Amino acid sequence: MKIVTSPAEMQSIALDLRQQGRTVGLVPTMGWFHEGHLSLMRKAKDVADSVITSLFVNPIQFGPSEDLDNYPYDLERDKALAAATGVDFLYAPEKDSMYTDAFSTTVHVEGVSEGLCGDARPGHFDGVTTVVAKLFNQTLPHFAVFGQKDFQQLAVIRQMVRDLDFPIEIIAHPIVRESSGLAMSSRNTYLKDEDQDAALSLSRGIANAKELAADRSATVEKIKQSVQQDIEKHQACEVEYIEIVNATSLAVCDNIDSESVILLAVKINNSIRLIDNSFLLASS
Repeated sequence: MKIVTSPAEMQSIALDLRQQGRTVGLVPTMGWFHEGHLSLMRKAKDVADSVITSLFVNPIQFGPSEDLDNYPYDLERDKALAAATGVDFLYAPEKDSMYTDAFSTTVHVEGVSEGLCGDARPGHFDGVTTVVAKLFNQTLPHFAVFGQKDFQQLAVIRQMVRDLDFPIEIIAHPIVRESSGLAMSSRNTYLKDEDQDAALSLSRGIANAKELAADRSATVEKIKQSVQQDIEKHQACEVEYIEIVNATSLAVCDNIDSESVILLAVKINNSIRLIDNSFLLASS
């Protein structure tokens, strides 16, 4: 596995791979790899000849009171994990090479970036789309693999790719969970032993919502209220949002159908922000 830190070198390598007729797969990450990240890399290996994993803790997608300074980072650890998964290139640019003092461009996607995490984290998705657009131009992938845990982010990236005519196939990969049911996340490292039960309220709430939806008699509001009550039984939990939306448009659902997805964001002890989601009805 080759380590690349320069955007110019990365783009040169990507151009050379394409000229050789090789397909390129990209897995964008902010590091602190867990099995969820590694599953994305394995998926990229399934569909592409050469796999690039980017590792960049993107400062412009963090708000002023968020956890940028404390975000977990260990390059040597992540190098070993990526190499063991068969990644061909680990692209780890420095902040100054991604955003010079003269940098003044923002990529903004309207519509699907609004509401949900867009309301809770103003400016977050502008930071995401701007860095992903840069990564696409630096790595020139045929495929890019994103996890479904960040469901709204996935919708925003897909919209950007359509609107800006990026010749890239976006591949969604299912959520990878701990044996307990907790959705894997780099931020899970913040959780203390006594926080685990509160954190599991998200996946338990989703399981409850799916049971209610399968009954076909529960309304959208009843399902949301039931999930909120389940989560708020834990004093450590503060619900940021619970919404049931259409999987493509992210418009709020009036009724439950095969495209209905429940999305949750919850803060544990007012500091650890966890998200989770699921389609409500089992696919036929």
